[in-house]
Amino acid sequence: MNPSTAQATVIVDELVRNRVGHVVLCPGSRNAALAMALHQAAEQARLALHVRTDERTAGFLALGLSLGGGRPAAVVCTSGTAAANLHPAMLEAHHSGVGLLAITADRPAELHGSGANQTIDQRALFGPAAVAVDFPVAERRGAQNAVWRGLVCRAVAQAEQGRPVHVNIPFREPLVPTFEPRWPEPLDGRAGGRPWTTSAAPRSVAGNRVDFPLPARTLMVVGSGRPDRAGAAAAVAATAGWPVVAEPGRQAEALDGGAAVLRCGALLLAAGDLPDALRPDAVVVVGRPTLSRGVRGLMGRAAVYGIGDHPQWTDPQYVAEHVRGWLDLDDLSHVDDPAPDWLPAWQRADGHAAAMVDKLLADEDWPTGLRVARDLVEALPSGVTLFLGSSNPIRDVDLVAEPRADVAVYANRGVAGIDGNLSTAVGIALSTNVTGYALVGDLTFLHDLNALAIGRGDRRPNLTIVVVNDDGGGIFTLLEQGAAEHSPSFERVFGTPVGADLGALCAGYHVPHTLVRTPEALHAALAPAPGLRVVEVRADRSRLRDLHARLRAAISDAAMR
Repeated sequence: MNPSTAQATVIVDELVRNRVGHVVLCPGSRNAALAMALHQAAEQARLALHVRTDERTAGFLALGLSLGGGRPAAVVCTSGTAAANLHPAMLEAHHSGVGLLAITADRPAELHGSGANQTIDQRALFGPAAVAVDFPVAERRGAQNAVWRGLVCRAVAQAEQGRPVHVNIPFREPLVPTFEPRWPEPLDGRAGGRPWTTSAAPRSVAGNRVDFPLPARTLMVVGSGRPDRAGAAAAVAATAGWPVVAEPGRQAEALDGGAAVLRCGALLLAAGDLPDALRPDAVVVVGRPTLSRGVRGLMGRAAVYGIGDHPQWTDPQYVAEHVRGWLDLDDLSHVDDPAPDWLPAWQRADGHAAAMVDKLLADEDWPTGLRVARDLVEALPSGVTLFLGSSNPIRDVDLVAEPRADVAVYANRGVAGIDGNLSTAVGIALSTNVTGYALVGDLTFLHDLNALAIGRGDRRPNLTIVVVNDDGGGIFTLLEQGAAEHSPSFERVFGTPVGADLGALCAGYHVPHTLVRTPEALHAALAPAPGLRVVEVRADRSRLRDLHARLRAAISDAAMR
């Protein structure tokens, strides 16, 4: 056994012992020893191996596997730009608080600075976005097994705390198994399949929980972040009689906590100045809301209290008076008794707004992104997962869809890019082992098209990807650059139509594609079916700005009733 093979065998064995159940592998030369060790472990059913040829896709697939599986997954690649292509996924994991292991093969020290092929400085490649764990190069000598295993345990322990970890491993040739003398030390792990080192981090919230008064007329806003924190805070809102505006990714937790989650809360907040009956004395922000300008506009018009991570709490407008890490029913002594008219006033306004939304969408020619979002969420079977793409799809669901407790909603809201969205959805579907759906725009779909490239030996997800194809960047239509005075430049530099034939692209990847033209056809296409498939809905983004303006006007009327 040569040093590279010995080290790779030990690393993979220790990953398994640390309950890393999913590994994504990208083929390469420098990581050949890891590839062979992973293949052997997969053949022995010790882990699930997913092979992908695009490192950027692979990184986001591993992110989705971590999200859906609730445990850190790993992605393994060779040296050079292959490793650099993992950076977007590592950034998303860092800003989302998702544990992820990026295991990169490297050249040994003597090849750095020598002009050797495919050699870059990979140390701290991902900067502050990842914890760095650097392995020593393997040598034919004893006293290395414990070091290799201990480093794997340290890496996994960091990832278990919601941190992406970069494990960089230099390999010397030979990179594949060779017939060499017996290895100079036993390479066994601990007895009984245990990790080399077990560890457990304390999760106490003592001393970092609410210790200030919360008034009866409080509005709670729930964004992305820890699901347990969202559920615990929502239980307080339920008891205190507070209305809750929850973003799609945390609506299920808020509903499970018993909170009164508003369907059109984001729309009501964006409708302008609130009437006295709806004006809060305080806003409790749980997690990290990122979707609604209405939510941002509310900040500073009432006292703002944050329930989030320390010291990286969410407060981009610098208006928070207090920030704590936790709020639950043990803190009710700091909460005023419910105000009898507070929650009913919000629920009445929400009901009026929902009626306005449904009438407006019914009167509008089909399809619009808003209508597709509302209808899709309503039609989904119970118990499925739903991944929402960045830009308009997640915002459309946030604005008009009825919150559901029986659908697990995911989204990449760490840095909210359109890259890797399909791959993340694939990873979630594979790791949860339930039927999955995704709602994305056409540019998001095109940006991660290689997510459809799944080899014959790899398991395919049960995932339906719904693409709202408005041929370009529809979200820019709704922003300042979408105003009429900027129309001469808009299509070229913001709209960016490419006229891609999604059906032909899907055919190239051997993925079934359906083009739906009616609401009834969309509903039929959402029936659960095995395998990976794409459902396309073609929309006209030239209508978006006017539709949203009319929606805001209608909601403003509802808020004033």
